[in-house]
Amino acid sequence: MKLDGMHHITMITGDAQRNVDFYADVMGLRLVKKTVNFDAPEAYHLYFGDEHGSPGSILTWFEFAGARQGRAGAGMIHTIRLGVAAEPALDFWSARLAGRGHASERSERSLSFEDYDGLRFELVVADGASPALRAWHPDVPAEHALVGVEGARAYLTRDGGTSRELLSETLGFAEIAEGEYRLEGDTRRFQYSYDEPPAQRGLQGAGTVHHIAWHSRDEDHNPWRERVAQAGMQVTPVIDRDYFLSIYFREPQGILFEIATTSPGFAVDEDPAHLGEQLRLPAQHEHLRPQLERSLTPLTNPRATVHQEA
Repeated sequence: MKLDGMHHITMITGDAQRNVDFYADVMGLRLVKKTVNFDAPEAYHLYFGDEHGSPGSILTWFEFAGARQGRAGAGMIHTIRLGVAAEPALDFWSARLAGRGHASERSERSLSFEDYDGLRFELVVADGASPALRAWHPDVPAEHALVGVEGARAYLTRDGGTSRELLSETLGFAEIAEGEYRLEGDTRRFQYSYDEPPAQRGLQGAGTVHHIAWHSRDEDHNPWRERVAQAGMQVTPVIDRDYFLSIYFREPQGILFEIATTSPGFAVDEDPAHLGEQLRLPAQHEHLRPQLERSLTPLTNPRATVHQEA
């Protein structure tokens, strides 16, 4: 039994339309699901990824309209690493980001930048160990498109605690260097790293990471819950998130971990050709549809506009 890399990473934004504009247009991802937060249905939950909404490509956001900008600090993920196929893609993204008003910093094999909320990313040349998970965008050549989420970096807490036992012995990460871990799944690889914390304390808000989810085979999900509980973690019951089943627990650094299943996937309630085009609601909130359709800000999906023009 082993995890197959990352399933998704969820962040916070203060502006859903800017979120769609940046990730479904500037970054060339596909908006694969437009739904709401299970626990706060007045807030959007937006999912972006490859053409199929594949685990390993998914970045999601809760929109808390007007949320103040947050700041990553001790016990928080501070950088997300996105893969590209080759070094020329880094030049493409440097120019594309600059053309849209976003500064970036280039090194030999990476490109660092922040989104409109201040969330930090690093584009890296993927090592080819994981299948490429691409989305289609008319202005992003396939050879330069993002190919999946490659890794994440987090800040340690100041008390000097360690997550080594949980990561290595319970979840199956390999420690490849001090504070550097690699999760080797059957099909995907993910690198997870810890850095010393900054002096300023963290503030959860727009531009910060809410949680990270690891990818479990469906049949292994309950055994993973038992294993995590036996390791001493306070783990939730299995929760149905419509598109996957989830369990949640905080690792020793305080970062919220989730383990999510493959099934049923994002096409369970939409035609795969039209993912993300309509507002989909959890069954428990369907009775709120008239109210939510009035209160949620209408969103313009750049991809839908392109297809209409075509």
